[in-house]
Amino acid sequence: MTDATIIDGKAFAAGLRARVAHHVATLTEEHGITPGLAVVMAGENPASQVYVRNKKRQTQEAGMVSFDHPLPATASQDELLALVDRLNNDHQVNGILIQLPLPAQIDEGAVIAAIDPGKDVDGFHVTNVGRLVTGGSGMVPCTPLGCLMMLKDQLGSLEGKKAVIVGRSNIVGKPMFSLLLRESCTVTVAHSRTRDLPAECREADILVAAVGRPKMVKGDWIKPGATVIDVGINRIDAGDGKTRIIGDVDFDEAVKVAGAITPVPGGVGPMTIACLLANTLTAACRQHGLAEPQV
Repeated sequence: MTDATIIDGKAFAAGLRARVAHHVATLTEEHGITPGLAVVMAGENPASQVYVRNKKRQTQEAGMVSFDHPLPATASQDELLALVDRLNNDHQVNGILIQLPLPAQIDEGAVIAAIDPGKDVDGFHVTNVGRLVTGGSGMVPCTPLGCLMMLKDQLGSLEGKKAVIVGRSNIVGKPMFSLLLRESCTVTVAHSRTRDLPAECREADILVAAVGRPKMVKGDWIKPGATVIDVGINRIDAGDGKTRIIGDVDFDEAVKVAGAITPVPGGVGPMTIACLLANTLTAACRQHGLAEPQV
């Protein structure tokens, strides 16, 4: 048996960003509308700073306007809520993203709840969560949306396939369940309390690993020929004071069993920002009563 097909998330994301940029250019030319994304970051978390810089660069490359709102780590919850209120009422801002984690003195849930659901391009607001669960047209969280796009590109119709998601977070596991169910998959959500987790995974035609534990999913957990989406981003010591990033799946083992697999890095990661841009474009069109482009 040959090794699995490697799903190139970096290339797929580049294609998605190019399609978004094309639609942004059309929106600006035909309607005079340039989508705007506001990114709010409190504190100076180094990983968050890198991520925000990448978001800004890719937002501008797609022809959108990037609004940066850095706040000190000492910012109060009232200050952040006041900023969110201003952004909710700013017609130049179509999408609002609150970079997590927030400082300890701020209630993340209260801040997310304060965002206008139509501008919640992260898809975390309870209104958008409810719309996703009930089959409505809310904003979909970026990472699960990227996973779904890659699965459909790789497999075509997902109807009738057995999908297992390892991890039940609000950011990935739960919305991924709703998305796959909407595609008529038979879906199981497994987690740390699941009995005989390897046996559950071996049943999956589609296996999504999102637990945050390096190399947790072993090669013998995978059904031969299954499609494996590894959402994990784990930084481990590589020696010489350096770190490297690995996934939740033991890639070297899994690649010999799976039919297709996402690498880490270069798989799911690049899709998150690309889907954020797609969501911002969608939000701008909805806010102006225009048809949503299919990206």
